[in-house]
Amino acid sequence: MGCLFGTDGVRGVANDDLTPELAFALGRAGAYVLAQQTQRPKILLCRDTRISGGMIESALAAGITSVGADAVLLGVLPTPACAYLVQALQAQAGIMISASHNPAPDNGIKFFAASGHKLPDHVEDQIEDLLYSHELPRPQGEQIGRVYRDAKGAAAYEAFLQRQVPVNLDGLRIAMDCANGAASGIAPQFLRRLGAEVVELNSLPTGVNINVNCGSTHMENVTEFVRSHAMDVGIAYDGDADRVLLVDETGALVDGDQILAICAKHAAENGGIPGKKVAATMYSNGGLRQCLQEMGAELVVTQAGDRYVLEAMLEQGLAFGGEQSGHVIFLEHNTTGDGILTSLKILQVMTKNRERLSALRGIMQVFPQSLLNVRVRDKNGWEQDEEIQKAVDGGLRRLSPSGRLLVRASGTEPLIRVMTEHPDAEVSRQEAEAVAAVIREQLG
Repeated sequence: MGCLFGTDGVRGVANDDLTPELAFALGRAGAYVLAQQTQRPKILLCRDTRISGGMIESALAAGITSVGADAVLLGVLPTPACAYLVQALQAQAGIMISASHNPAPDNGIKFFAASGHKLPDHVEDQIEDLLYSHELPRPQGEQIGRVYRDAKGAAAYEAFLQRQVPVNLDGLRIAMDCANGAASGIAPQFLRRLGAEVVELNSLPTGVNINVNCGSTHMENVTEFVRSHAMDVGIAYDGDADRVLLVDETGALVDGDQILAICAKHAAENGGIPGKKVAATMYSNGGLRQCLQEMGAELVVTQAGDRYVLEAMLEQGLAFGGEQSGHVIFLEHNTTGDGILTSLKILQVMTKNRERLSALRGIMQVFPQSLLNVRVRDKNGWEQDEEIQKAVDGGLRRLSPSGRLLVRASGTEPLIRVMTEHPDAEVSRQEAEAVAAVIREQLG
């Protein structure tokens, strides 16, 4: 695999790592690889609320049209809306311009195939190989692609959500943190139309405030609001709304593992868990495995990253899986993680069972975990550092046999992630901090 595409597309600081020139080249090469078999191909472009989104959108559209494909600009929409609309509008590809939960100066480019799925490695390699090729076509006259704007994408996506998860939210009081991102213009109004009383937090995007001390990476906002205003539930999305975390009426966190457990139990009570398996990453809490085993189901463990969860689901015919971060995939509904749809699924279980979220999350025992993100100069080659390996080996010995230690580089940011899990929360914390301190000393 080339070095440009990470675990979730191409990302970097906008106008530095991710320049308009690079976006133009990606538009040309991507359109050629994904749509060369179609006479007049159509490629959708969606973006989140970052100030750099318009710049990158324009560059991508120029690249796409320069090889004879049409670029359809759908504006600000969640990533899962892009994945759905590629199929619904019968486009040859879709491109989401977003850096998800990353800081506001970052941005990213993520391709979806005509099926609505993210691209496999070998297709990304083809695009990367052709980035600066002089052999790509340069049509002229009427053969040049056109740029269209379509403002109907949000309405089509909302109708899709309502079809997939019909639910009546009359009387439910919801605090919603939209991370000043792509959910801001859709989720609050949509849930109100379903009957809920929604109080919006961080839903006024300025282009530079996306993910800034808000959203699913800063749960303290919605937690405090739920506690102080006696709300029934709190919901927090990330910048592109492919993730969601919740808090119950007491302000306790409900993460992706607990969401999977709740949905698995609901499925088990209503026809069974398809394949009796649920997929999650190596970072999933040990309590999820235990909870599934009690239901007679199995946890399929994958590498970190939603693309690997999806691969396992497709290979083994699984209905749902996800990450602790709240990126949950329901393949019967959509081809990628969908934060708004996932929150609807939980609200549906709450209303159908007439149970509070605190009771639902109680089905899974959460083993104490510590997760630290260490910012580094260069995340490449950390495995060869002798001092880091000594620290990791020592941590593994001290945590065994009842605990775990995982260390890996982020696929999207200059971070090394350290995760520990142990029945004793203090032991977990101490070991995570010890390893993180060595990484910080060596590479920070």
